[in-house]
Amino acid sequence: MIKLIRGGCYYMGGSLVKENRAFLTGAQKEVARKGTMAYGILQRHNKGDDRDMRLKFDAIASHDITYVGIIQTAKASGLQEFPLSYTLTNCHNSLCAVGGTINEDDHVFGLSAARKYGANFVPPHLAVIHQYMRETEARVGRMILGSDSHTRYGALGTLAVGEGGPELVKQILNKTYDIKRPEIVAVYLRGSLKKGVGPQDVAIALCGAVFKNGFVKNKILEFVGPGIRNLSMDYRNGIDVMTTETACLSSVWETDEKTKEYYRIHGREKDFKELHPSDPAYYDAGITINLSAIEPMIALPFHPSNAFTIRELLAHPREILGEVEAAGRKLRGDDNFDLTGKITSEGIRVDQGIIAGCAGGMYENIAEACEILKGKSTGTGEFSLSIYPSSQPVFKALVDNGYIGGLMEAGAIVKTAFCGPCFGAGDVPANNGLSIRHTTRNFESREGSKPAQGQLAAVALMDARSIAATAANGGMLTPATEMPYTKKVKKYFFDAEIYKNRVYRGVGKARREEELVYGPNIADWPEMIPLGKNLLMRAASVLHDPVTTTDELIPSGETSSYRSNPLRLAEFALSRKDPAYVGKAKAIKADEDVRRETGHLPEKVRKDVEPLGISEEGTVYGSFVAAVKPGDGSAREQAASCQRVLGGVANIAKEYATKRYRSNLINWGMLPFTAEKLHIKVGDYIYIENIDRLVAEGAEKIPAKLLSGKTVKDIELSLGSLTPDEKNIILKGCLINFNAAN
Repeated sequence: MIKLIRGGCYYMGGSLVKENRAFLTGAQKEVARKGTMAYGILQRHNKGDDRDMRLKFDAIASHDITYVGIIQTAKASGLQEFPLSYTLTNCHNSLCAVGGTINEDDHVFGLSAARKYGANFVPPHLAVIHQYMRETEARVGRMILGSDSHTRYGALGTLAVGEGGPELVKQILNKTYDIKRPEIVAVYLRGSLKKGVGPQDVAIALCGAVFKNGFVKNKILEFVGPGIRNLSMDYRNGIDVMTTETACLSSVWETDEKTKEYYRIHGREKDFKELHPSDPAYYDAGITINLSAIEPMIALPFHPSNAFTIRELLAHPREILGEVEAAGRKLRGDDNFDLTGKITSEGIRVDQGIIAGCAGGMYENIAEACEILKGKSTGTGEFSLSIYPSSQPVFKALVDNGYIGGLMEAGAIVKTAFCGPCFGAGDVPANNGLSIRHTTRNFESREGSKPAQGQLAAVALMDARSIAATAANGGMLTPATEMPYTKKVKKYFFDAEIYKNRVYRGVGKARREEELVYGPNIADWPEMIPLGKNLLMRAASVLHDPVTTTDELIPSGETSSYRSNPLRLAEFALSRKDPAYVGKAKAIKADEDVRRETGHLPEKVRKDVEPLGISEEGTVYGSFVAAVKPGDGSAREQAASCQRVLGGVANIAKEYATKRYRSNLINWGMLPFTAEKLHIKVGDYIYIENIDRLVAEGAEKIPAKLLSGKTVKDIELSLGSLTPDEKNIILKGCLINFNAAN
């Protein structure tokens, strides 16, 4: 159903043709390379050259996990007024059940910042960030940067990128997003989906085909082909938002009459235009998807790429669930995690179903779920079904068309627009529970459990239709293709009055005389010191998992309450993966504080590092984290900033899972080292002479000395390519310092 085309290919005559069969000259290839939709959009926003791009976005967006830190950083850098459209939403920490008043304090701060600097402000429960941006801000040919990894509006012809907060700060300060021109991969769609197969099924199948092999990592996906016309806009948006889980940089789709109708429904027909690649258009690789062959899918814990057909899982439940169970037991460090116990003579029993967020909470997903549940019951047992419409306009349309009432009658609990089920704030299953969710992610602990404390539940991703079918079958796992129902849903109408009467629209209307309103938890960033002449660093954590997600580096869920306080938030760093990390990092930072105050490292440290023969003068001391492949998942900058607040100076990895995590490290003044082999233990020291000169000169290979016990070994670290600004950010100690100096 999915085939990968490795190497170049052309989209010509309505088909994908391998480069060696296209018979085009070199000159024709260069013209065709510029014929992709993505190339045209990028070029119109590029202030640099054809290779080293310097992009200016049309709009930016943040939610309430990230916007306080972004605004505080920009303010420290001299912010006077937002120079571009900025939307602040409140869909993440709005329902966290800890922290006293601090959640709403953040929201009050956000509204005051929107007034002072000129931004849009979307109050809690009104819309999740990406649904609001689809409904109001996406435009064909536009570029949007968001501080959330699922910033994807490609189905609407908008090239959108999810990055850490510092990249938004750069846009706010009229700087650019600097990147090597990314490769572009064609995703050719043909055929049409069977009844009971939804957008999440396509997305899971795609993630399963391309994530583990890195086929589209940091590339742009360009959706083309005749299959597009057979997908509604909700289906397209549902597939598109999940492209983040492939590790691609962004995505864009051909537009058509259905796209035009979407804009018309939302009162924005003027924002539509036809968007197609040229004929021919050259792509660096290709993917073909036969929509007719897609089956109901399930992404088993603990990653969206852990993809199986539901049919396959039901045929081999003990073998497949046994592997997941073994992985979960390894995470917990005991033998008490149980998934195979969900297997019964009737099939696989599920404890919870959720349809929510920017992927699941769209109108058609929920309407079709209602049709499947019509006249049925979710049951009175342990299984529960929760529905979160993605915005109040979607909620109202579902109410007006009778779908909400139908869902309630079936036993579903309907809630407001909130991202909680996607990141572990609310609806945490019981220990050993299995939840099926039409949301974006199912990483370990993403649903809110704490493996280090012996708590672990499991989330599997599924489409809303199969979740509803499972609910109708009392919690027994069931593909929607086995349920008779009416697929046709009532027409959607967007009620613009909902936003008109509640959203603060302040873009271009800065009121500089307004004061920012600070709650008691909102704190400024602590001082970050510049990089020294030499660098001594000690391993505070070494992670050997194949992939380390940002949720493991800084957990989501209840920690979200503290996102506006860097010091309090840092206490949670690696808490679910390596509970000892914070204490070790603090101890190293305390020793560095002594060095800064006295000019000398504490005696114990000096004695430890005697074999290295270091020069104390000009040497900065800090901690580092070593991991195989860190940074998969969320764009949240705090995965890096918490390490920095605790005295972190570097990461060492075999590779970085995403560009955005590496960028976050750099923007917080940490060195993004890579190494072929990670023969490093917690407590080991690494010493690098003349690191300031090596960074300034753009050295990609960095000689260093590793001290493990009493043994010293010469090693080589790689730093990779850095832009001139990135070099200076690292040298100055972080983006804030860099901005202050410029």
